[in-house]
Amino acid sequence: MGLEIMDDIRKDYVYDVLRSGKRVDGRGFREYRAISVERDVMKRAEGSALVKIGDTEVLVGVKLEPGEPFSDAPDKGIIMTNAELVPMASPEFEPGPPNENSVELARVVDRGIRGSEAIDLEKLCIEEGEKVWMIFIDIHVLDNDGNLVDAAALGAIASLLNFRIPNERYGLTGEDSLPMRDTPVAVTTVKIGGDVLADPNLYEESAATSRLTVISNADGALSGMQKSGNGELKEEEIAEMVEIGIEKAKEIRENYLSNFL
Repeated sequence: MGLEIMDDIRKDYVYDVLRSGKRVDGRGFREYRAISVERDVMKRAEGSALVKIGDTEVLVGVKLEPGEPFSDAPDKGIIMTNAELVPMASPEFEPGPPNENSVELARVVDRGIRGSEAIDLEKLCIEEGEKVWMIFIDIHVLDNDGNLVDAAALGAIASLLNFRIPNERYGLTGEDSLPMRDTPVAVTTVKIGGDVLADPNLYEESAATSRLTVISNADGALSGMQKSGNGELKEEEIAEMVEIGIEKAKEIRENYLSNFL
């Protein structure tokens, strides 16, 4: 059976279940699947986290290396984010160079960290104009059952919290802890028919006409948004999605990041 036929069957199934006021896995419309966050799972990384949201599983590793600053920011550290969609994680993922899906995933995670100013990049300056710390955030999708963005973003922040700067390895001096200023959390909702659902699984993503990821800081301020899909969103629907985003981000932060602060 072709992938297109499978997608149509999934969409019809999701729509049929939603008409009865339920979701395919029995959750409430604003309810997340079970979340788990395990840190320090990669010995060769300065920080790492394995995040599971339902059956979606994402591994994030973070490394630091000294390098040259950008010419327009000579006194600021550098953040570089990359995402790899491992073929064994989904039949839809193919081997080869990064495609638009992996580029978008990395971009949204990167935008949340930059937009929130979660890291004080000026404190990552070693020698102005000559040497700064470069942060490499690598996202590896191990299993895709929907909502990769939220899992990857949560893994990135969990990896960065309580991160230690490897000064000794490079013969440098300075602060050992990463200068974290905020804990942005991404929350994704989708629109299917007239319904808005949080944390879409793979079936729900295939049936959605629009998707909105809301990234908010610890104080509830928005630090980024990303819309995808061809469907239109009404003003009141966007307002509902933002409300859900801020509400759920607070819950996730309190339940899964507070122990790392």
